[in-house]
Amino acid sequence: MHELKVQDLHVNVDGNKILKGLNISIKAGEVHALMGPNGSGKSTLSKSVMGHPDYEVLSGDITINGTSIMDWSPDERSRAGLFLAFQYPVAIPGVTLANFLRTALNARRKANNPEDKGIPIPEFRKLLKAKMDQLGMDHAFAGRYLNDGFSGGEKKRAEILQLATLEPEFAILDETDSGLDIDALRTVSEGVNALKSTELGVLVITHYQRILNYIQPDFVHIMFDGRVVESGGPDLALKLEEQGYDWVREKHAIK
Repeated sequence: MHELKVQDLHVNVDGNKILKGLNISIKAGEVHALMGPNGSGKSTLSKSVMGHPDYEVLSGDITINGTSIMDWSPDERSRAGLFLAFQYPVAIPGVTLANFLRTALNARRKANNPEDKGIPIPEFRKLLKAKMDQLGMDHAFAGRYLNDGFSGGEKKRAEILQLATLEPEFAILDETDSGLDIDALRTVSEGVNALKSTELGVLVITHYQRILNYIQPDFVHIMFDGRVVESGGPDLALKLEEQGYDWVREKHAIK
């Protein structure tokens, strides 16, 4: 069974300790939701897992299928099967979404086989159209410059198309619902659901229950002060929606 595991992770950011012994494990085919108030360390976790250089890991381990990735660069982690959908995707004027995706695919192929000449353009076009059809996207979308002038919903849909095209083993969706209206949220969620499979493990990082109305999690985790303090099933998210975080603070004596 393929598994992404974070064990007793401690991380500093700008001299401040943000993660304080975090543990979480995600297996292929599972959907996990990670919830928590602002400042609890959710985005720090996502960036630490992907190997962002500004996030200093003090101790702990991150493994994929039992192999530590702590010394791996972000691109090595990506090629090993990790994918991060950003909370605030960056615009790249002059680079079409299609060219960006083909370059990313070719980089992976080249890393696996230095003699690889890259995916032929006709084959890539066929692949991209198939992925866009799977997600219900207009083919013209691929010809636009990456995130340049995109609405919030379009940026998140572009992230989901990247996920579909790169076919990772584990996807971390860092507050994908941030800034989306209800229609955009539904559209993006439908895209994620279309990609769910027994071969993909998903971590949905969110503040709110609303995205979990569309993306049904198998497990829900509550994060406070740099660590996971509660884990359970989908009912845990509903309890947070109804009661807020005060009961978590009281139970765990969190100030």
